[in-house]
Amino acid sequence: MNKKKITLLLTSVVILVAAYAWYQSTKLYGNDKESIVKVINSLDGYVDKDIRIVQIDDFDDVRIVGFLANHRPSYIEFVQNDKGNYVWRYIESDQDGTMGMFLPGSLRKIMFVTNDENDIAKMTVDINGKTLEQTFPPYKQSVSWMDLPKSKDGGYEYRNYTFYDKTGSLIEEYE
Repeated sequence: MNKKKITLLLTSVVILVAAYAWYQSTKLYGNDKESIVKVINSLDGYVDKDIRIVQIDDFDDVRIVGFLANHRPSYIEFVQNDKGNYVWRYIESDQDGTMGMFLPGSLRKIMFVTNDENDIAKMTVDINGKTLEQTFPPYKQSVSWMDLPKSKDGGYEYRNYTFYDKTGSLIEEYE
């Protein structure tokens, strides 16, 4: 090989390594609050939205973040890669209301995200025939978790939602 070909080959390798390193340094991960907000704002439908992180929860290699997007209850799910970085996997927002109810990934839990206009202090719901109760701090941003009951077939049936205010009175608008 002549010197020109060797120089061209070495230059190409250096450029490719530099380009790959630059690309890796610009990837966004959900490793901390600041980077989570950047990831959310980079996603279609969330660009230019006001993002408020409410709570970050880690379950083994899965990170679930409850947040408000323009005051709407939302969540984003990350999975930890082999380098320890949290890579975005799923995002969802409640389009109406002050409380969002979500079923993240493979967790056997229900996630509730509330904003500071939420007047619900308690709810009950029948899941597979078992009545479960969950409380919320009214008029505060919050994330709450409810464990799902065991299921024989992996399916869940939800019935009879009831919602109560901080005095224990039934909130009829949610009936």
